[in-house]
Amino acid sequence: MSKKTGTYAVVLITSLFFLWGFALNLNSTILVPHLKKACQLSYRESGFVDSAFYIAYFIFAAPAGLFMHKYGYKSGIIFGLLLFATGAFLFYPAAGMRIYPFFLFALFVIASGCAFLETAANPYINNLGDANGATRRINFAQSFNGLAATLAPYLGGIFILSGKDLTDVQKSAISPQQLNTYLQSESDSVKIPYLIIGTVVLIVAILIWRTSLPDIKEHNISDDIQTSKRSIFKEKNLWLGVLGIFFYVGAQAGVQSYFITYSKFIGGIGEKHASVLLSIAFAGFMIGRFLGAILMKYIAPVKILIIYSIVNCALLVFAFLLKGSISVYVLMGVPFFMSIMFPTIFSLSIRGLGENTKKGSSLLIMGIVGGAIIPPTLGMVTDLVNIRVTYLIPVICFAYILFFAYKNISVKNVQPVLSH
Repeated sequence: MSKKTGTYAVVLITSLFFLWGFALNLNSTILVPHLKKACQLSYRESGFVDSAFYIAYFIFAAPAGLFMHKYGYKSGIIFGLLLFATGAFLFYPAAGMRIYPFFLFALFVIASGCAFLETAANPYINNLGDANGATRRINFAQSFNGLAATLAPYLGGIFILSGKDLTDVQKSAISPQQLNTYLQSESDSVKIPYLIIGTVVLIVAILIWRTSLPDIKEHNISDDIQTSKRSIFKEKNLWLGVLGIFFYVGAQAGVQSYFITYSKFIGGIGEKHASVLLSIAFAGFMIGRFLGAILMKYIAPVKILIIYSIVNCALLVFAFLLKGSISVYVLMGVPFFMSIMFPTIFSLSIRGLGENTKKGSSLLIMGIVGGAIIPPTLGMVTDLVNIRVTYLIPVICFAYILFFAYKNISVKNVQPVLSH
């Protein structure tokens, strides 16, 4: 593979990190509060926006790995993009009918495509170059996922959120027809944004289809025979990593899904202003990704993971103890310290898997189902207790990530036994 071809491949694959990052963060930051309002849902019901998205990862990650094992990364990426675009286009009829299960189905289709993309792109970028730079390379690519996380709440706040949130008293004071008109206008606001998203994704699929991408081979004569024959079920660190991904994604989805609601009830901040604050918070997430890629040249990735896990536990406890808008501002620091967690856990988990890398990647992506389970749990706690207590639950998640990092404390760098 020539240097020019390799560079173009990295650029093209990196764009995928932005695409699924935008869809994911638009769901969690904007659609959860927006569909709660448009479809008149409880907090627990609105949490199923995350569930519909992440459950698709759990269902399709393994089939995606098998598909790419047979047909290659490029075919898996194209198929994933086509599913992604189809789901985005389904938002138009879902919004017109204002049927919540239809929205959930559209999100499920989008996420099914993202499962293919993420199952392919993470190991692909991890192996597309020198093994010693794998962790830095995947963190750099994931930085564009961070850029998407920054732009999604900001653009979603502008083009989807209306800033109008009628109280129960105001709803009872208007006629059923006026209320229905209001709710339908809220629902319709997602039509154009998702048509644009679907079109962009379809264009990217066409570009990749017309581009010759290098094929990554994950096994050669230098691979250890025992490694190639070793059962994936005996890879203890991989399974610890799957649980790490489960808790990380659950924590990330939960923290961002209820941020706008938290800002409203704890900080007295309106939804549009809260969406801007969330965008600023995820600008920190993006900066953290870029900074992490630099720091890992000098500090072992696992040590950074330990420090960031401890800091996030502390920030969430402080947010619980503080009152008013200062609590919201403290919470805004959490995304920065989440920034390097997913790619670092991923790289630490698949190191040395050899030809089992695709299977290991599929299992790790299945761990993303944490995003389907933890947010509704947070919603249920909010319905039963209050949203301040809800934000203590992610402390448990980050505590486990601290445990996973400690179990990998001896790893100075991620050097998977892989070849291309």
